[in-house]
Amino acid sequence: MNILIIADVVARPGRIAVLDQIKSLREEYRIDVALMNGENVAGGFSITPALADELFKSGFDVMTSGNHIFDKHEIIPYLEKNPRLIRPANYPPNTPGSGLFIGEFGGCKIAVMNLLGRVFMPPVDDPFRVIEQTLKLIPDDVKIRLVDMHAEATSEKYAMGWFLAGKVSVVYGSHTHVQTADERILEGGTAYITDVGMTGSYAGVIGMEKNQIIERFTKFPAKRAEHAKGEVWICAIVVEVDEQTGAAKKITRLRLEQPE
Repeated sequence: MNILIIADVVARPGRIAVLDQIKSLREEYRIDVALMNGENVAGGFSITPALADELFKSGFDVMTSGNHIFDKHEIIPYLEKNPRLIRPANYPPNTPGSGLFIGEFGGCKIAVMNLLGRVFMPPVDDPFRVIEQTLKLIPDDVKIRLVDMHAEATSEKYAMGWFLAGKVSVVYGSHTHVQTADERILEGGTAYITDVGMTGSYAGVIGMEKNQIIERFTKFPAKRAEHAKGEVWICAIVVEVDEQTGAAKKITRLRLEQPE
């Protein structure tokens, strides 16, 4: 099975890029399951039901998220009715939505999990303890298991990769919007990358308008930045996974510059 995982999609530039390219990417890399992180789709903060529906219809099978998922309150009821959009599992127990999705694509069962780191991030439960509990909820016949570790600290993401080595198919980091070049297969057949990166405009600062971000560092008070425009890249990984064992066989990192 070939799995496409597209990095944090930021605002309109990133959204338009993936809407335009998802079909050709699926065909070129013979993709069986396509995932993306959608927590920044709506102007750089959260996602709306209409945008989620559009992305699912375009060819995405599952969407993960992160600390911005609840920035738009209209997504709350959507999380309850569409299990293919998940939020971090280590939010409090009564939080809307789920941090685990289990489904079947092309006759193969797959589980997708989402976690939030705790270093330099909002207060949440221990992601290491929560992922152990979450794994117990997955039936034994679901061999392919993916984990989006949405975290700031490189060390926390790498620790999660080793913690889950041999227990899941893929551990991939998100949140920093900077792609790392450390993709590898850990012991036990777990594909790993510290951060998949960002899909959006690289004309600014992690997807946002550069001058407005500079003001946030140099002036007070400063307004919330708008998204940048131009120089759009799609960052992603493609992971080949053994359908029988769930072990990753190959991980390929992508950085695709989009035409203006």
